Amino acid sequence: MAAADYYEILDPRFARLFNGNAQVEKLFTGCRWAEGPAWFAAGRYVVWSDIPNNRMLRYDETDGSVSVFRQPSGNSNGNTVDRQGRLVTCEHSGRRVSRTEYDGSVTTIAAKWKGKRLNSPNDVVVKSDGSIWFTDPTYGIDTDYEGDKAESEIGACYVYRVDPDSGEVEAVITDMVRPNGLAFSVDESLLYVVDTGRTHGAENPAHMRVFNIGKHGKKVSGGKVFADCTAGLFDGFRLDADGRIWTSAADGIHCYDPDGTLIGKVKVPEVTANCVFGGAKLNCLYIAGTTSLYSVRLMVNGAKTF
Repeated sequence: MAAADYYEILDPRFARLFNGNAQVEKLFTGCRWAEGPAWFAAGRYVVWSDIPNNRMLRYDETDGSVSVFRQPSGNSNGNTVDRQGRLVTCEHSGRRVSRTEYDGSVTTIAAKWKGKRLNSPNDVVVKSDGSIWFTDPTYGIDTDYEGDKAESEIGACYVYRVDPDSGEVEAVITDMVRPNGLAFSVDESLLYVVDTGRTHGAENPAHMRVFNIGKHGKKVSGGKVFADCTAGLFDGFRLDADGRIWTSAADGIHCYDPDGTLIGKVKVPEVTANCVFGGAKLNCLYIAGTTSLYSVRLMVNGAKTF
């Protein structure tokens, strides 16, 4: 297999980001829809979601073994690790954002907004000030496939911020059709959010927007389109230490320069949903791709988020 089987260079800037000898490896298969990988540096493992199978799986970097981390999982979707090293999870059927504490107990972070149940939290990030930001589309209540079919109580799909001190849940972005993956820029001055509204109508967006974060870190403004997806839909994504965006798409992982240019692709043989940088040097990209967990060792390092 040649480098061209795994990488596609669309801009010369991409050529130095990978080693042509580094292959995309399949680490595990047997999922129905793999999502939400999160890297735990201290334990050297990845936890990810298998949404329709209502379970979370755990890949151990030390020996390559995979085991069930949690089942049932509330039809978990996106996961992240907070600044204290704790697992934060979006649950479809739980209709909440939860946190796994040091003792293994699970705490509800957010389940309602203005007294109404959330739709089905999808993806989540934790800012350095401890605030938790998450998206809340309807994919987990649209059908029984990824959760429990139900009507939306809120009647819309928003991006929310949970205050680290008061625990108050505030809607910060209210003009998206189906907000999905999200991540902050390295300096946290920008928030990137994917809108996968196309799943609910051909006239709806399949793009990523970028918002400015206010000086107090609580409000957003702007929201211009950063990139339109050129293959299927964007979903979850991560940033590297230089601010490039590595995002899921139908044909693999697309890499965008901070200036908005699609500079290259990591080819994956299945539709990808999300990814996370892991390994001791954060230079291994773990990729959730439909039925499988993949990895590829790159020549970049992930942005440090804990």
